[in-house]
Amino acid sequence: MEDQKESLRKITHTLALKNEEISNFVSTLKQSLDNLEVRSAKVQEDLESEFTSLQSVLDEMKGSMMTRIKQERASRTYELQSQLSACSKALESSEELLELANQTLCSSETEGFTQVADLVHRCVTMAPAFRLSLKAKASDNMSHFVVDFSQERDILQGLKFLPVPATPEIQASECQVCDNTVTVVWTLPEPDSKIDHYILEHRRTNHEGPPRIREDYPWMVVEGIREMERTLTGLRFDTRYITFRVKACNKAVAGEFSEPVTLETHAFTFKLDSGSAHQNLKVEDMSVEWDSSGGKIQDIRKEKSRTNSPMHSPARSALMSPKRAPTARPGRDRFTAESYTVLADTMIDAGQQYWEVRFDKESKAFAVGVALRSLGRFDQLGKSNASWCIHLNNWLQQSLTAKHNNKARTLDCPIPNSIGVYVNYDEGAMKSGL
Repeated sequence: MEDQKESLRKITHTLALKNEEISNFVSTLKQSLDNLEVRSAKVQEDLESEFTSLQSVLDEMKGSMMTRIKQERASRTYELQSQLSACSKALESSEELLELANQTLCSSETEGFTQVADLVHRCVTMAPAFRLSLKAKASDNMSHFVVDFSQERDILQGLKFLPVPATPEIQASECQVCDNTVTVVWTLPEPDSKIDHYILEHRRTNHEGPPRIREDYPWMVVEGIREMERTLTGLRFDTRYITFRVKACNKAVAGEFSEPVTLETHAFTFKLDSGSAHQNLKVEDMSVEWDSSGGKIQDIRKEKSRTNSPMHSPARSALMSPKRAPTARPGRDRFTAESYTVLADTMIDAGQQYWEVRFDKESKAFAVGVALRSLGRFDQLGKSNASWCIHLNNWLQQSLTAKHNNKARTLDCPIPNSIGVYVNYDEGAMKSGL
């Protein structure tokens, strides 16, 4: 019967995980539908704007070219009309002179003929007809205004959407994760010389599966990457995983994001367990300080937190690690008397772990280290065989001391800005870095 129960629990747990994946996928699909509507409307609006702009340019060019034709026609018309007017006047003057000359020649009178003939001769000699140019000042040829837009028409008929860069592929096997530094490597399905840069996004998460719509941490963006790899330094490995995705961009548009790749940080993530703290310690998730009020204020905050976020609510269960399964808390009397101690909320039961502690330069004294479960409620760190620690004394003379089993060894070194603790569980070794 127990085997059947265990089998039922396993298959139920598997089904619950699958339902969670499906729910996340449903949320993703709904978000994609919403995004599709918004982005489709946006590109349609952009397309309409581009064609309107193109039509505006065509109308502007048409108007400009028509104006040039009209101006040329007006200029030539003026020149030809001027010549025509001058010729008409010259013809009229010539006809009058010809008539006068014919009358003179046909006259039978001899008296004064010589004088009249000389006068007519001078008038004919000065006639406007002899001063006219019989070459047209303007041509009627308008062939230099003929257009052929067949090539441009072909270009317009070849209009199409901008080419989108190919989707990169992150090579998980070539990525490296170490010491709060991640190197991400990706490739393209085929070379593309038109790619200008890449955009890399990363997000911390405690879930190994595909990205969720609702995550505790936002996407962080790294732009302007020219190579197909990027090393991110100065990260904070305070989650179990980091998810990465990358997209390529040319001069005009960006392509699709790659399939997200989730890399394990191998970080030893934990928080301070306020439930195990001495009454005179004020504990937050990642910090602790002396509290002369005896922890009363902290107890009130804890009670409010317990009221606002019950044990089985999503707020408490969303980030719960397998090592942090709900267990009975020892209460605020876990340490008492002069054992001013607080434990972490995660135990070390395998592998190599490392973390660092930063402290206020005004701190009078504190210790950081590791302890066995058997550490007594009256025991101070380093003063029993169940704990190892580095102790800072800042009262009268600064000193750093390594302590274990009530034995101490003074460390001859300057006071550091932080203290690192390295634990190799499998080899039973502990080291401190200053």
